[in-house]
Amino acid sequence: MKRVVTLQDISCLGRCSITVALPVISAMGVECAIVPTAVLSTHTMFKGFTVCDLSDQIEPITRHWLSQDIKFDAVYTGYLASEEQCGQTVDFIKSFKTDDNMVIVDPAMADHGKLYPAFGPDFPKAMASVCGQADLVLPNLTEAAFLTGTPYREDWSETEVKGLLEKLLALGCKSAMITGYGGGKGKTGFIAMDGNGKTLSYSHTLLPMSYHGTGDIFSSAVVGGLMRGLGLREAGVIAADFVSRCIEHTSAQPNAPWYGVEFEALLPELMEKLK
Repeated sequence: MKRVVTLQDISCLGRCSITVALPVISAMGVECAIVPTAVLSTHTMFKGFTVCDLSDQIEPITRHWLSQDIKFDAVYTGYLASEEQCGQTVDFIKSFKTDDNMVIVDPAMADHGKLYPAFGPDFPKAMASVCGQADLVLPNLTEAAFLTGTPYREDWSETEVKGLLEKLLALGCKSAMITGYGGGKGKTGFIAMDGNGKTLSYSHTLLPMSYHGTGDIFSSAVVGGLMRGLGLREAGVIAADFVSRCIEHTSAQPNAPWYGVEFEALLPELMEKLK
């Protein structure tokens, strides 16, 4: 069985970060170890959330695992709580990177043209240093713009998005996949580029509903798919379709919470897709 380690926060309520990554990756038949970067009472879209920073635990965990000769098939990073943690994450990646494993970075820091409330203007530069260590980065359009110093706007042509991908590769990552781009009005999906400039894409109908945490679900499903031997496009398609099904399912539930999708009910479908 493949083993992934994910570095991101635990939001105790909100269906995001580790509380998404752990069940999704596990359901896909991949072991998922965790390094919690912080514990939050809820995700950051709630008002008045509490935070316990766990930066002081990252180095001791790293040191202990190295002493036990622990190996990982992938290192997967998500929400990092501070610029300091970005530096610690770079050190963690360097400690566990091998010629045979993958580093996958979801630079979870922004959406809809704005940084998350916890981050200041210097944070994207720190996150860019993490992206430079990656085999694959998975930003949405907003994050891609911030990481590359590109002014954000709502409408992007395919040429412009490919330009963003080229700028992301210039950070040092081997390949990049931008989510939330479907190539036309009423569409969403992803477009990706490898180090040779080859692109691949996928689009499907953009649903009118929006929920927090869907980016974490997408990235976690991509990681699980890659670990199960799928190619990048195959993994992306399974992830995109799974997110879409989760949104559809949640929107049909009269008592569904506003803060995240009911992905748990659809995990059997995701597992079936891997057969």
